[in-house]
Amino acid sequence: MDVLVVGGTGEAGRATVVALVERGHTVRVLSRSGTTDVPGATGYRGDLTTGAGLHEAMAGVEAVVDTFNVTTQSYDVARKAFVGSTERLLAAEVEAGVKHHVLLSIVAIDGSSFPYYRAKVDQEQAVVAGPVPYTILRATQFHEFAGQLATQTKFGPFVVVPTIVTRPVAVSEVGEVLADVVEAPPAERAPDLFGPAVQKMPDMVRRTLQARGVRALVIPVPLPGKVGEMMRSGRMGGNGVGRRSHETFDEWVQGEPRRA
Repeated sequence: MDVLVVGGTGEAGRATVVALVERGHTVRVLSRSGTTDVPGATGYRGDLTTGAGLHEAMAGVEAVVDTFNVTTQSYDVARKAFVGSTERLLAAEVEAGVKHHVLLSIVAIDGSSFPYYRAKVDQEQAVVAGPVPYTILRATQFHEFAGQLATQTKFGPFVVVPTIVTRPVAVSEVGEVLADVVEAPPAERAPDLFGPAVQKMPDMVRRTLQARGVRALVIPVPLPGKVGEMMRSGRMGGNGVGRRSHETFDEWVQGEPRRA
């Protein structure tokens, strides 16, 4: 099968590219750079903000996997990025005759006041309202998220971490499940993907830093308001209904020194 992975140079996208290549699919990776470091995949240059390059990248493609992400706390910025890119992708897919649009989303975003989550809901709705048969896969936070937070929120000897309770999943397993979704017919919603155990983010960050050999004091911070309550409630880890991944955070963090 010919598959285009949008955002294929990011963590989830790259994991999906690897999984699809290993299964023998012909994989294209859309990015602004037009490159990919996955052997067996082909890079295509494209710009989701303008639609430039989309038609060339999609010629002959049967399925498109959208793992594109944007880092922002602004609802307006996130919505413009997610919904705008989705609408341009779907329009190009119609012209190319794409049969399956696959979107990676996030568990437990319904009804959240968190701006980023609200924008992801809008993106899902754009896919649902669009003209291309689709499947949406929601996943919990990745094991890798702890390391990202450790880098982003380190101030001198301190690391300030929101009090988040979730069931994290290894990004490699997200890629495998997205590959499963690609190989199956469009299903509208795939079962939610969540990790094998409940974890607290400050503890995940602490263990990630220890694995990297970094000395720092992790300071848990319970965020105020409805967003903070949602983060502490465990809802971000899902309701236990769906597909449970296998690799635990303990198993994953053992390899962190090699990845850091």
